[in-house]
Amino acid sequence: MGAISDTMRAVVAQGAGGPEVLQVVERPVPRPGDGEILVRVQAAGVNRPDVAQRQGTYPPPPGAPDILGLEIAGEVASTGPGASRFPVGTKVMALVPGGGYADYAVVHESNALPVPAGLSMEEAGAVPETFFTVWTNVFQRGGLQPGETLLIHGGSSGIGTTAIQLAKAFGSQVIVTAGSADKCAACLRLGADHAINYRDTDFVAAVKDITDKRGANVILDMVGGDYISRNYEAAARDGRIVQIAFLQGSRAEVDFRLLMVKRLSHTGSTLRPRSVAEKAVIARELEEKVLPLLAKGRVKPVMDSAFPFADVAKAHARMDGGEHIGKIVLTL
Repeated sequence: MGAISDTMRAVVAQGAGGPEVLQVVERPVPRPGDGEILVRVQAAGVNRPDVAQRQGTYPPPPGAPDILGLEIAGEVASTGPGASRFPVGTKVMALVPGGGYADYAVVHESNALPVPAGLSMEEAGAVPETFFTVWTNVFQRGGLQPGETLLIHGGSSGIGTTAIQLAKAFGSQVIVTAGSADKCAACLRLGADHAINYRDTDFVAAVKDITDKRGANVILDMVGGDYISRNYEAAARDGRIVQIAFLQGSRAEVDFRLLMVKRLSHTGSTLRPRSVAEKAVIARELEEKVLPLLAKGRVKPVMDSAFPFADVAKAHARMDGGEHIGKIVLTL
């Protein structure tokens, strides 16, 4: 390991707006506190919450840096007091509350995972945000069981491609919605049982046809808007709908009688503001149940593109365009 410099490159948003507001600036290298590790970042994932932060609609939680980036992969450069899980030089991937778009980032060791053999650092940088999100929402909150049907909206996104693979690995049927024939085909190649092009097909009718009118047991929704009421129609009895974003808005007119008649559960969560301890619980379950699948190659992050750190604006423009399939990462 080389010497740790006093300053580093970092990406911040100079005002709110499009990719052009992103600037590479110089910042002091952070110091790890109790139980924390300093990671020399080699790859950082680009995610929708980063876009929302850039646009001024998703500010960092208290205590988090204004530097963008929620997931990283790299090598441990130093350790804080009491941090003993990962020695200096260990390759790790970690979920951070901010600060990922930088040469160095600090994270509590309990929110980091060892990089499985066979995973490149670019791939490792695409794991934490989506795998933590899918695990806590689909499996912990949604309670997806083997043999049940999962409906994923946005199947070709980073979240969607991860959810397809994990649901299939644990024995569930998967239906996805996506916005083009190419995206639907990509989802099917990943293992989805059915892919619905929402631009030319009513997903409610299609889900009912596919399931012999039973509906989907769990629905993972990042769309919101009128999808909220349509999800109630597409859900099975005792179905669970898990809300993780609102790309079409967080307000909707809904007939809640279906909630009662079908005994539905509609829940949701955000990941970033959760405590270190809460994220640690998710990390331990991932380490036990998902890292072995990553190590064996049974699941793998789907990589759309990688951009050099200096081209962060181009990476965000790629995400804004909506044509990507899978994950976008920055390489340092």
